[in-house]
Amino acid sequence: MTHSLNINGRTVIIDADGDTPLLWALRDGAGLTGTKYGCGIGACGACTVHIDGAAVRSCGVTIAEAVGTRITTIEGLSPDRSHPVQRAWLAEQVPQCGYCQSGMIMTAAALLKETPQPTDDEIAAAMTNRCRRGTYPRVARAIKRASGQGAEGVR
Repeated sequence: MTHSLNINGRTVIIDADGDTPLLWALRDGAGLTGTKYGCGIGACGACTVHIDGAAVRSCGVTIAEAVGTRITTIEGLSPDRSHPVQRAWLAEQVPQCGYCQSGMIMTAAALLKETPQPTDDEIAAAMTNRCRRGTYPRVARAIKRASGQGAEGVR
């Protein structure tokens, strides 16, 4: 069965069962491999994308549920990596292995869209993505930097 999805502002036709996770439609159907498979149960956040502007874990959304929405992946966040969160991520040297980073960046970008100058507590509450390398202090500093608040004093 074919499904028409709006991914990064383009219409993409995906030929798969409607109950297929959106993650696999993005990776296998659309060739957008920046969205990562982590746990498959929505716990780690490696597969986070934006659906209608909200951060959503794509392993827990079916293709059928995504029809009629606007999906943004890490590839669509900024064509040249100039999004403030991406720039701050590099400035604060957040990535280590990098595997979870696209999901974290997508979660952080959605947070800043909704809360342009989040507090430390708001950052901690929003950033539920998991990172095996433990770069959480750098993540918080990068979010503060991207919000224009600077990275000083972040706990």
